[in-house]
Amino acid sequence: MLPAYFSSWEHLRVDIDASVRPDIIADLRDLSTVGTAAADAIWGAHCIEHLYQFEVPGALRQMRQVLKDDGILILIVPDLQKIGGLIAEDRMTETMYVSAAGPITPHDILFGYGAALAAGKEYMAHKTGFTPTSLAESVKAAGFEHFVILRRVEQCELAVIARKTAWSSDQLRQAQIEAIGL
Repeated sequence: MLPAYFSSWEHLRVDIDASVRPDIIADLRDLSTVGTAAADAIWGAHCIEHLYQFEVPGALRQMRQVLKDDGILILIVPDLQKIGGLIAEDRMTETMYVSAAGPITPHDILFGYGAALAAGKEYMAHKTGFTPTSLAESVKAAGFEHFVILRRVEQCELAVIARKTAWSSDQLRQAQIEAIGL
């Protein structure tokens, strides 16, 4: 769900799944149809883990190209350190929380949402995962020099907020509070 921070912004929804009726049907690995420096912000929740690890920096470079120079990238991904702890405790199939799609288990977070996969949406499989360090490495490899990685403990998620250009500490704090609710 899009945070309230973006409620007054003009939205352009991009998705690989035509059934969700996006404005643009596109793969994260090729966002050329969106345009260069076309977006003030990119919000992506639970999307880049559907790519192989070697594809992630390229997809992030595509996002960087779509952003305006002062644009902001906010991505939310599962926190594999948290999930790893639950798996180590043999809690692989316990419900962690209930999303709009239904109950979510560590198995769903590690491999992809089981109900979507069972429905034939193989593109929903998780092909990589992230810890704070690996997420930072991917963001750096894509050319983002100005970013912060935050842990969303209750949701078992990591969030990255990145820009092409430097920002003031006030701008960063405002993004943390309003955009991802920290």
